[in-house]
Amino acid sequence: MKLWGGRFRDGESSLMEDFNSSLSFDKRLWREDIQGSLAHAKMLEKCGIISKEDADKIIKGLNDIYKDIEEGKLLIEGDYEDIHSFIELNLTERIGDAGKKLHTARSRNDQVAVDMKLYSRKIAQEIIELLDKLIEALKKKGNENNVIMPGYTHLQRAQVITFKYHLAAYVEMFKRDKKRIENAIELLNESPLGCGALAGSTYDIDREFTAKELDFKKPVDNFLDGVSDRDYLIELLSDFSLIMMHLSRLSEELILWSSKEFDFIQMSDLYSTGSSIMPQKKNPDAAELIRGKTGRVYGDLMAILTVLKGIPLAYNKDMQEDKESFFDAVDTVKAALAIATDVILTLEVKKDKMEKAVDAGFLNATEVADYLVCKGVPFRDAHSIVGKIVIYCEDNNKEILSLTLDEFSKFTDKIDASIYDYIQYKNILSKGIKKEIGL
Repeated sequence: MKLWGGRFRDGESSLMEDFNSSLSFDKRLWREDIQGSLAHAKMLEKCGIISKEDADKIIKGLNDIYKDIEEGKLLIEGDYEDIHSFIELNLTERIGDAGKKLHTARSRNDQVAVDMKLYSRKIAQEIIELLDKLIEALKKKGNENNVIMPGYTHLQRAQVITFKYHLAAYVEMFKRDKKRIENAIELLNESPLGCGALAGSTYDIDREFTAKELDFKKPVDNFLDGVSDRDYLIELLSDFSLIMMHLSRLSEELILWSSKEFDFIQMSDLYSTGSSIMPQKKNPDAAELIRGKTGRVYGDLMAILTVLKGIPLAYNKDMQEDKESFFDAVDTVKAALAIATDVILTLEVKKDKMEKAVDAGFLNATEVADYLVCKGVPFRDAHSIVGKIVIYCEDNNKEILSLTLDEFSKFTDKIDASIYDYIQYKNILSKGIKKEIGL
């Protein structure tokens, strides 16, 4: 069933009907489609384009359809072309000819544009709420486990930090992600309703009214841009890709830390799986799936960029391809954020294993060099001296803190007993990142 066809002599082939139909995926826009139609109907009545009687019928009919869909009494199915035709044709069946007046002064071009903006704005807010929950989970787990651990560069033990401070780095990443989403909402929050197909309407409509009804800050300034703009989808998908990249980095570290080679954490059974052949295995599948699904969201971004890169103004049917990629990314990011939050909240931190890794890693070598600098040794000379001290420790299976003053004296006469307090790990932390780690 279609909303067009008067100028066609022949019917559409069944192959083309299936190829052209978008109901199977754009049906998730039913709330937004009804929301936009309600605002449009109120505007038509306000401007005297349709009668109050017809407007009342349309508004009641749309509200009834909304309720029936929500309660499962009306299923979104059948041979409709899209969600717009489903809503309008069901409305006309219920209220008669008044339903045929709803589309006055409107095109499916501005209709789908407003639906997608309403949906994107709602989803963006949901993503922000999920980011907030993850940020709070990271803070909570860090505050509960403010224990020392190695910090890494090149996946080699580098300097001492705390588990809390490490998680705080991800807090900063996700805070930036939240700001990017908030910026995207600000930019997309302009109403395309009233743009028509591409050049507005000859009716004396009130675009300010519909923008206010739909809680947009203003109508778009250009009709051509209004119906063809999908920048906000690309921006949100870019933001989603960054979120997934940050989640993937976090997941990779959780995977490493849960391995026996690190053994820093243990993931909850709730978010792990086993092996069908090796009974001892406990696999970090939740984290691995997040890492794997990151590429999927990148692909969704590239798909929309590719669709939009070469099409002229204004609307083209290619733009129907924006929805499946965007919907897929939305579902993936929401699931990944929710899973990551629960993984963080339920994991066990192995304090003793982290502290043991610090003791075995020469993580106070930089501070020995700093100590020598304070004693007047040029940094490059200090760097070389400490390198020789590390080799000596490796050859003799010792830690720097375990060396005697006699052993230190083999490399320099600038070291005295004050070295031991200077390079104690907790003292190092108190000098370096005291405020951030709460020591």
